[in-house]
Amino acid sequence: MRKLIVAAFFSSSLLAGVVNAGTAAEGKKIAENRKLGNCLACHVMGNGSQPGNIAPPLIAMQQRFPSKKMLREQIWDATKKNPNSMMPPFGKHGIISEQEIDKVVEYIYTL
Repeated sequence: MRKLIVAAFFSSSLLAGVVNAGTAAEGKKIAENRKLGNCLACHVMGNGSQPGNIAPPLIAMQQRFPSKKMLREQIWDATKKNPNSMMPPFGKHGIISEQEIDKVVEYIYTL
């Protein structure tokens, strides 16, 4: 019985990793899409082409944002922490959907 429980745990963990990797891949597409997230307009990130440089590079994101929740809040409305932020409030203004924000968070958290 114990072996079955351990096997189920590892299987579900691996499956969750695959789902997160797939979600992160979808988030990368949204983040790089000039008509959706358009993160590259301002940020250097990953291997994106023609990045902007008016915002911080998206590196060491897990150190900068210890939780995905904090990163999501920043993407949702950066002006909440910094009223002078140039970053558009993607969620607050409905620029991208809740699901798209979640996918972008998964991707950016890998950087």
